[in-house]
Amino acid sequence: AGTGTGWRVWWPLWGRCSCRGEGGMEPAWRQAGRGRGRGRGRGNTSAAQVPVTKGAAQAGRSDARPANGRGCSLSTAAITRSRSQPDASNELSSLKRFEEIRKANQAAVQRFADEDTSSEEEGGDDFESQRGKIVASTFTSYSDHIGEESSRELERTKQYLNDAFQSGAQTCLICIASVKRNQAVWSCFRCYCIFHMPCIQKWAKDSIFLVSSVLDDDFGKKDHPWPCPKCRHQYEQSQTPTRYYCYCRKVEDPPQDPWLVPHSCGQVCDKEFKPLCGHKCLLLCHPGPCPPCPKMVSITCYCEKAKAISRRCSAKGWSCQRPCGRLLSCGQHKCEHLCHAGNCPECPRVSWQRCLCGRKTAEQLCASPQWQCEEVCRKTLPCGHHTCEQVCHRGSCGNCPRSGFRVCPCGKSKSALPCTDDVPTCGDTCDRQLECGLHRCSMRCHRAPCEICRQEVEKQCRCGKHVKMLSCHKEYLCETKCAKLRDCQRHQCKKKCCSGNCPPCDQSCGRTLGCRNHKCPSACHRGTCYPCPETVEVKCNCSATVIIVPCGRERTTKPPRCKEQCKKPSTCHHPSREKHRCHFGPCPPCKQSCQKAQTTCTHLCPEPCHDEVLVKQENPCQPTGPWERRSAPAFILTKIPCPSCRVPIPTACLGKHEISPLPCHAARPYSCKRPCGQHLSCGNHTCAIECHAVTTADGGDKQKAGKECQMCEEVCSHPRPPGCIHPCIQPCHEDACAPCSQMIRTKCHCKMATLYVECTKMTTADAKTKICLNSCKNQCPKQLLCGHRCKATCHPGNCPESCNQKVKMKCPCKRLKKEILCMVVTEEQVLVECDDVCQEMKKKASEMKEAEEKAAFEKEKLKQQVELEAFEKRLKGRRKKNKRRDAVETKETAWQKYRKYLMIPICGIVLAMLAFYLLQLN
Repeated sequence: AGTGTGWRVWWPLWGRCSCRGEGGMEPAWRQAGRGRGRGRGRGNTSAAQVPVTKGAAQAGRSDARPANGRGCSLSTAAITRSRSQPDASNELSSLKRFEEIRKANQAAVQRFADEDTSSEEEGGDDFESQRGKIVASTFTSYSDHIGEESSRELERTKQYLNDAFQSGAQTCLICIASVKRNQAVWSCFRCYCIFHMPCIQKWAKDSIFLVSSVLDDDFGKKDHPWPCPKCRHQYEQSQTPTRYYCYCRKVEDPPQDPWLVPHSCGQVCDKEFKPLCGHKCLLLCHPGPCPPCPKMVSITCYCEKAKAISRRCSAKGWSCQRPCGRLLSCGQHKCEHLCHAGNCPECPRVSWQRCLCGRKTAEQLCASPQWQCEEVCRKTLPCGHHTCEQVCHRGSCGNCPRSGFRVCPCGKSKSALPCTDDVPTCGDTCDRQLECGLHRCSMRCHRAPCEICRQEVEKQCRCGKHVKMLSCHKEYLCETKCAKLRDCQRHQCKKKCCSGNCPPCDQSCGRTLGCRNHKCPSACHRGTCYPCPETVEVKCNCSATVIIVPCGRERTTKPPRCKEQCKKPSTCHHPSREKHRCHFGPCPPCKQSCQKAQTTCTHLCPEPCHDEVLVKQENPCQPTGPWERRSAPAFILTKIPCPSCRVPIPTACLGKHEISPLPCHAARPYSCKRPCGQHLSCGNHTCAIECHAVTTADGGDKQKAGKECQMCEEVCSHPRPPGCIHPCIQPCHEDACAPCSQMIRTKCHCKMATLYVECTKMTTADAKTKICLNSCKNQCPKQLLCGHRCKATCHPGNCPESCNQKVKMKCPCKRLKKEILCMVVTEEQVLVECDDVCQEMKKKASEMKEAEEKAAFEKEKLKQQVELEAFEKRLKGRRKKNKRRDAVETKETAWQKYRKYLMIPICGIVLAMLAFYLLQLN
């Protein structure tokens, strides 16, 4: 709405619903009412000359609306007819017609408003083209000088013009409301921000009142400035706006023209460019800053060495890129920089320069040759007694500072003395004013500085509430806190012993600004806070079109209309959507043909796109009784699969017995219910299963059964090999039977292990091989006659009688050992006898045994003797203990035990009673 649509809605409405004539621009119902009473005496000729027809009279009696349907004025025929009827009927019919026309006008207004709102998108292009024409006409004079080129400042000015047309772009920062076309406004000279006239007047008045104080003597007389709400530029009180002007301030109350920029007079701006160049702005009256000067001027470079060329006045400064060559401030060298603007810099060269006193030499910049060293002059003064104490200087040192008339320290007496003598004190009172400024020094004339004032005076504190006797040099501050409000009128001063001039409030304001998004960051203050300086970008859905609005207006500002195509990715299977403008909300449903390949065939779906279809979804929850309402069905967007393909396809059965046409979605191999008939692998039978698919090898026999066919379940009829008692485990087959792989269980020769041997090996083996097959390959477990185990492997028959195992034979003393075959020992009974060495060893062993036995006997005898002596000692000790036990034990009584402790207190008590008795007698 705002300034952008108001004139588009109401201007054509009043143009259609008004009458050209006596009524002017008034609505039809006002002209109709005027014609009844006032038109009689004034001679409404236009109404009298129109004849009344019968059809028109009947139409007037019915509840018919005006013929144009847009609330036009009452026809002259109806007015003429109403005059011819009686007064009572005329009043009734007039009221009836009045109501009909009023309703027709209201309906027309609502219809025009709805048409403008609904056709906003459709008429957007017309409005954009119209706005482009207005902006182009505003820049006509400027374009004649610069052509199609534009600078950054020109684009900034164009942005201000576009914002003037954009809905919600022009916002008053004081009231945070849109600036409409028909409202009086004021524009800041510095930031070009637009405000409502009543808002800026109230702002200026409040700002001046807050700055000035009611307690001041010059209240209402002093010219206090007021700031701009946005840029804080200070305006004088006399600059407070009182009248509504256009942007160039040529026309007061500029008329509203739909073909001009809002609040513009349509004349040439004629403002002087900034910076001043002597030219004026060529644009039509416009908001915002003026663009740069487009005039072409002939001007030379900065150093004025090159020839003059034509350049834009706004960018007339240029450099020829040659050395400047101007003489520098040192007067010796020339500027070596390239052609530049402004004054030349100081000379950068360095040279040896003497100081002012001429004693030292140092390197100094050529631009500043004079310099001082840090040494004291120390030249002898004319008096001949003192030296100059000045730091390095130029010229003579001057006279001795101690020569001539000199005064005493207090300044009351003067004397002319040689410079070698000090001025004596005068002996009078010093009488110099002390630091307090109230008392004088009472000491005699002295050279040292005066002491601080120590007189006791009655001092008042800074706030004036308390009095106390203190030394004059001390300041008296009380502990009372100031209760006055600071300049913000919100917080107390709370400063101890405040003088009344309270400092400004140092707290943050923190109040919520008008935008409702931020808080005031300024120091605590009185009055209304400054508007929020932040700006917010309001974007279209794709963010290609952006308008910048003040903070707080983003909630009520409509997003800008975008000319770009919608960039949302397609939500269906199509790679791109149908072309449409950028918008908010979901995109319209896709109307393209599906053309998706069927999942079961290669045909394309000819139906419209059905990836997003509204489907009714019933609520599964049933009501528990008649008192509960059944919930309304919900509609959800869902994807519907493509319908089944119905293209007829010739299809053969599984067994290739016949070919029939079937629909594409059902075109798949089927069973014709016939027997398969393929030859089985046995070569003797055929497959009897119902028609089914048969897999044949490439180049193989098509009549041969595949792996899907049944297997022949007949028993093999081939004869078995001799010796085999097992039947053939294979089904019916054509070739010879396979060797029998059944395992035969049998015992080995030694009957200890069970062996499993294939039937075919046993039946085809000879006698020797059978012996090997029946052997467990282990050692024979049988024992020989000698008691040893048979060393041969598992064998048939009896074990051999000869034992070849060696046996160890020992002599009777077990010293000699020999190994002899077992069969020799058993047959010949061989024995091993002891030799001479064995006999001697036996004799030595018997002698050693006798010696050991004798030693053991002596040892045992000695041990018994020791035990006997120990027993006798223990027996003597027991006899003494028994004597002690036999003595009679007597117990002590309590008196005998505690008499020592009881006698002392008893004696004390007796003595105390005796003393008390004697005292009573006295």
